[in-house]
Amino acid sequence: MPLINVKLIEGVFTAKQKKQIASQLTEAVVAIEGENLRPFTLVILEEVKSGDWAIGGRTLATADVLAVAAAKTAA
Repeated sequence: MPLINVKLIEGVFTAKQKKQIASQLTEAVVAIEGENLRPFTLVILEEVKSGDWAIGGRTLATADVLAVAAAKTAA
């Protein structure tokens, strides 16, 4: 059965957004494989502590991700 594990930096997404992520990922599986898989599709949202995530050797904090999101919104 499908298991989707999503890792997020803590404090970036609201509870409402996390619910939307889980819902839309489930819908993607159902769209590909059919309605029968809905009750067996497991989505796990794990929050990683701010600063415990690194890309290219540079750690990222919640504030870094929020700044990127704000820049995208302003564009």
